Amino acid sequence: MNLSIWILKLFGWKVKYTVEKPAKSVICIAPHTSNWDFIMGKLFGWAVGLNAGFLMKKSWFVFPIGYLFKAMGGVPIDRSKRMSVTQQMTEEFGRQEKLHLAITPEGTRKPNPEWKKGFYYIAKGAGVPIQLAYIDYSKKEMGITEVFYPTDDEQADFKHIFDFYRGIKGKKEENFVIPEI
Repeated sequence: MNLSIWILKLFGWKVKYTVEKPAKSVICIAPHTSNWDFIMGKLFGWAVGLNAGFLMKKSWFVFPIGYLFKAMGGVPIDRSKRMSVTQQMTEEFGRQEKLHLAITPEGTRKPNPEWKKGFYYIAKGAGVPIQLAYIDYSKKEMGITEVFYPTDDEQADFKHIFDFYRGIKGKKEENFVIPEI
């Protein structure tokens, strides 16, 4: 048993990873209502052997803290470039043999009924699936139980994604809002 699994079990958490792990994916992780979500997400990733990257401003990748962010999976985003983050990440997926990128679509820990759609466009542009990941504090359960492949019906895709997250409770339940279609 690895240390991450031991820590999660010690605190009563269950881990579910019931899908085949693709070589590349965008990991849509919700709800994101607390700073604890990052720690829990990293523990989950280490527990199941999923080393997922995360987006962060390039300006944070300076000595010495930049090495820590890079080691933890930080992916520097250069906002001064004329290309969008979606385009930068689509190109990054093209350069890598294996890449998993975790994105919280809410974009904030506060209530947000307008999720950011970049995770979807990155996956679609790169031709990779979306792993639907969750952290349910009410059940003390976190997992990935579905791999979703974007189609040409964006509205139906988002309805499916939003429906997946209904009933899941964040650490601060009042801060988790699922958009209506």
